[in-house]
Amino acid sequence: MKLNNKRTFLIGLAFFSICAFWQAYDFVIPLILKHRFSLGDDIAGFVMALDNILALFLLPLFGTLSDRCQSRLGKRMPFIVAGTVAASALMIALPFADLAGRLAVFIVLLGLLLIAMGTYRSPAVALMPDLTPKPLRSRANAIINLMGAVGGIYALLMINLLVTGEPAENPSYLPLFVSIAALMLFSVALLVVTVRERKIAASLPPEPEEVAVGAGEKLPRAMLRSLVLILLSVFFWFMGYNAVTSAFSKYYTQVWGAVSGAANCMMIATAGAVVMYVPVGIVSSKFGRKKVILAGVALLAICFAAGALVKEFHSAVYILFVLVGAAWAMINVNSFPMVVEISKAGDVGKYTGYYYTFSMAAQVLTPILSGQLLEKVGYYTLFPYAAAMVALSFVTMLFVRHGDSRPQAPASRLEAFDVEA
Repeated sequence: MKLNNKRTFLIGLAFFSICAFWQAYDFVIPLILKHRFSLGDDIAGFVMALDNILALFLLPLFGTLSDRCQSRLGKRMPFIVAGTVAASALMIALPFADLAGRLAVFIVLLGLLLIAMGTYRSPAVALMPDLTPKPLRSRANAIINLMGAVGGIYALLMINLLVTGEPAENPSYLPLFVSIAALMLFSVALLVVTVRERKIAASLPPEPEEVAVGAGEKLPRAMLRSLVLILLSVFFWFMGYNAVTSAFSKYYTQVWGAVSGAANCMMIATAGAVVMYVPVGIVSSKFGRKKVILAGVALLAICFAAGALVKEFHSAVYILFVLVGAAWAMINVNSFPMVVEISKAGDVGKYTGYYYTFSMAAQVLTPILSGQLLEKVGYYTLFPYAAAMVALSFVTMLFVRHGDSRPQAPASRLEAFDVEA
């Protein structure tokens, strides 16, 4: 059985466009809230957490609704198309409320935009396993995640090219949002034209029967303890990492310099993660998941602690962000497989839900907590806060005793890219 790389690439177009959107959103919205509407960092932190709050409810809801959908386009496509069209229209309207200085209109449009994105994020992620035979999903997931990384880099490039002037001057973000909306519409149009969901699903061979030994039974106490500790680790490292990604554009403009340099830092971190996926996959197959995660967590905490010592921008910061990307790859390549490793046959979906519940809960909470520190204490707290949270994940991860079966060395270079969508 051979993976259809072309079809997998086309299936990944929705995820590609979603990642481009979120990269632009996380970068630009904090700047608008601060410089156009003069919101405090604590209130802005709450606004930035809204997407994750909504995701806790919308992602499982619309994932379930799409499971039950039977339409001419298939189960997932109606949600992907409708959500993309609505999100693109709202995205183009958003800068007009920004330029007009209408805070209430801006917040309403922002809320509707987040709801639109939430309606099709789960169906877009579910499309790949729907249309890929089970033995080939690791390699398919590698292609999907690579496309997501490219989508993020595209957004950062557009920020560099289309956002001119200092944030305090309130530049127009309309060209940027138009470029992201155009990418989303084009990507999903190409997806609909080239991927016939119902036809492909009907042509796939039937899945092999799952051996559901122990499905639904309670975990032994030792395994349950390991599961809880892994999930706490996921929570803590997302608390640290997301605090930096959600506030870095503001931190950079307040402490280090111009907004374009901040985009360069995040782009370099993303590129560093992409480059490291293959070596991380090889090292993990030799030394085990837990050891590689611990090394990545230690490196990430050290990088954030070092970031706190940088008082003004210089070129060495780029090296720091390459290491941040490498550390994040070491963590992400192995953390989700450890959670699923503990699950029993027939419970994989439930354990996947556990993983995303803890990661999203962290992303809801940390912009609010870190925003309070930025507002009440000062911007210098960002990197120490992130380093402390990541260090806590090192402690919880040390006591994990299960989920660390050493994966086989990847049969192809693409398999080493298998991280969660």
